[in-house]
Amino acid sequence: MSLNDILDALFPAGHTVAVAGQVITGEAQTAHGPVAVLGTTDAAAIDHAMALALADFVLDTVEQHPGRPLVFLVDTCGQALSRSQELLCLNGSLAHLASCVDLARRQGHASLSLVTANAVSGGFLSFGLMADRAYALADAQVRVMDLRAMARVTKIAHERLVELAATSPIFAPGAESYVRMGGIEAIWPEPSAALLDAALVAARQAAPATDRRMASGLERGGRLLAAGIMQAVGA
Repeated sequence: MSLNDILDALFPAGHTVAVAGQVITGEAQTAHGPVAVLGTTDAAAIDHAMALALADFVLDTVEQHPGRPLVFLVDTCGQALSRSQELLCLNGSLAHLASCVDLARRQGHASLSLVTANAVSGGFLSFGLMADRAYALADAQVRVMDLRAMARVTKIAHERLVELAATSPIFAPGAESYVRMGGIEAIWPEPSAALLDAALVAARQAAPATDRRMASGLERGGRLLAAGIMQAVGA
């Protein structure tokens, strides 16, 4: 599905969204008023310039439109991998982006993200997962690291990781695994204005409440230890 088709389905009341390179910014109308729309498209590898452009848009929204909800559209193959990006401190740029999203939350901006195609690695962790709630389309591909790469990093045999992925969503790629772990709230069969409106209401009611993703992971049987550890540390 093309980006325009997704935007038209989510915002039938109208939208003015621009794409510069692979960065999406703009605004749209919903049943609950205007929202800020930002994100990436075409499996973008998020680099230094993209991260700063997204962060600037978040800060501009906080300054110019207090309280306006943020809708993140996520389609990324992860962070850009090159020596030049590392020398530009891409990790710092991604951390800055995440900090800006957190600032918006603390200033009363509800937020949600929708994975429209790909959500991979640091490009997802520092952006889409920073929203109050994350959702994914049914055909979206969500993962932090594929099993062969994980095998190289962890020195665990690929065959063993395949076995573990069969029983534990922590090792298994896919949107369904992230639902079980609580990282993704729900999978949408298709982009829908009705689903978006309901998600915006839920995000507004939740913000700035405590993040429930670890509790959801425990309830869904996909992340069994994180909630208890958090409670123990907090105590």
